[in-house]
Amino acid sequence: MTAQVGTKLRSDARDNRERILAVARLAFAADGIDVPIREIARRAGLGVATVYRHFQTKEELLADAFAEQLELCSSVVEQGLAADDPWDGFSLVIEKLMEMHALDRGFARAFTSHLPLVEDFALERNQSLRLIQELVRRTKDAGYLREDFVLEDLVLALMANEGIRAESPQLRVAASRRFAAFMLQSFQANPVATPLPPAVRLPLSR
Repeated sequence: MTAQVGTKLRSDARDNRERILAVARLAFAADGIDVPIREIARRAGLGVATVYRHFQTKEELLADAFAEQLELCSSVVEQGLAADDPWDGFSLVIEKLMEMHALDRGFARAFTSHLPLVEDFALERNQSLRLIQELVRRTKDAGYLREDFVLEDLVLALMANEGIRAESPQLRVAASRRFAAFMLQSFQANPVATPLPPAVRLPLSR
């Protein structure tokens, strides 16, 4: 009987942890990382103390909530580096990162900010940025990317992209693709005007 109770408690704890993470991911994606722990607990139907039993700080919750996105981000950058043509690889990274950030405001903020982060998250984020810097170097050496481009220009583009507001995730992605096309043309060493993806009707205010 004691073993059964212990197993049930462990199962309940796992369920609570997964519920907290699921709620946190949705909340951070929709409303950004400023959503307080108390609100996460309320939406999960749990007490604040329960959340803190699983995540001692909000930074720990952020790191676990964004773990999949960070892994996907790293994978995208590695794909860009593996491309035979540096410009194709660079374009892939810009387009995919902007799409990810348009869908998840919280991850966009965590990736581009200097907020205090759990060490493992910060290390992997910084490694992705170093790999992007290597891709930038290769693209410049190939003559495709303007010489005065710096990594901060990409961060600036991602921060602007984070501000996209639309009625649905699909429309945010569509708007992000058009914005990415604008950015890529502006980053080119010898810009070539090419047709942009279709425009998306966006609200002028919120």
